[in-house]
Amino acid sequence: MKVQRAKGAILVESRAPLVVDEFDLPETLEAGQVLVKIHYTSICGAQINEIAAVKGPDKYLPHLLGHEATATVLEIGPGVTTVAEGDTVVLHWRPSKGIQSKPPAYSWRGQKLNAGWVTTFNDHAVVSENRVTLLPTSFDPKVAPLLGCAVTTALGVIQNDAKVALGDSVVVFGAGGVGLNMVQCASLTGAYPVVAVDLVEAKLEMAKRFGATHVFNPTTTPDIAAAIRDIVGAGGADKVIETTGVKQVIETAYEVTQGKGTCVLVGVPSEKVTIYTLPLHFKKILTGSEGGDSVPDRDIPRIAKLEAAGRMSFEGLITHEFPLDRINEALDVVRSGEAGRVLVTMEP
Repeated sequence: MKVQRAKGAILVESRAPLVVDEFDLPETLEAGQVLVKIHYTSICGAQINEIAAVKGPDKYLPHLLGHEATATVLEIGPGVTTVAEGDTVVLHWRPSKGIQSKPPAYSWRGQKLNAGWVTTFNDHAVVSENRVTLLPTSFDPKVAPLLGCAVTTALGVIQNDAKVALGDSVVVFGAGGVGLNMVQCASLTGAYPVVAVDLVEAKLEMAKRFGATHVFNPTTTPDIAAAIRDIVGAGGADKVIETTGVKQVIETAYEVTQGKGTCVLVGVPSEKVTIYTLPLHFKKILTGSEGGDSVPDRDIPRIAKLEAAGRMSFEGLITHEFPLDRINEALDVVRSGEAGRVLVTMEP
């Protein structure tokens, strides 16, 4: 294989800083595998949750992380047909066209280094063909990692999970990288009003630019539920989307969903949530989301067309940028809640 060693940020111990070090790649590619050089990756809340082991003890330590990036294809394994050497691609965690290969066989300091079908906190990676999609030539490769999760997830949640229709009232709790794009997609769909809720004023200002008609900060609006009802009506909102995973916020999101409305949980909670279930017997819907059921090879070209036509914008979504060696600082910025999307660059 063209590259034998790579550099990456390795999760060695849960709730501890990542270890940035070199590791060994396999000698050859297996069927359906693609060797890529990663240029930029962004950080998703999923990685914060993985590091914190919110789903329980991590059985795969040590392992690599990351699932949204821009990369160049260096080499393809047997059977790969959807990309070729030299292609610029988006890496994503949702499966798409092509073969689902075996995960790569990496080693680090004489032991197995685990990785799934895609990892992006490393400068080179062996990924599964169905986690790779061609990047439209007009799209900025520095912004393109957002197409691997944040934007495609947002579009999928609005279209597939919440099924937002023209004129629906929509409330989005959490105006981070995913939430801001949900606001944008809801506005593009013709929803009204579109309400964004966040603790950071800068994010709320950005939400207005992305199509929010109303914004609320819980620190200055103590009774958020009442404030939302004043805007959407006493019965509550048609579609409510929760992205933070915070217990109290989830409970409020469910509460302000109207009797036959839909509440979609995107954020992963770290503690048990208490809700009144009786409305579920009368057509109120509470559902979780798995990436909005997005289909990358379909959705990425659609989003790129909308961006090229000026119908969607991603300006300002990336608020911080760090080199790979400073990835632990980047993770702290994400944890602070102050960021939109944080970019990690592999370039020197």
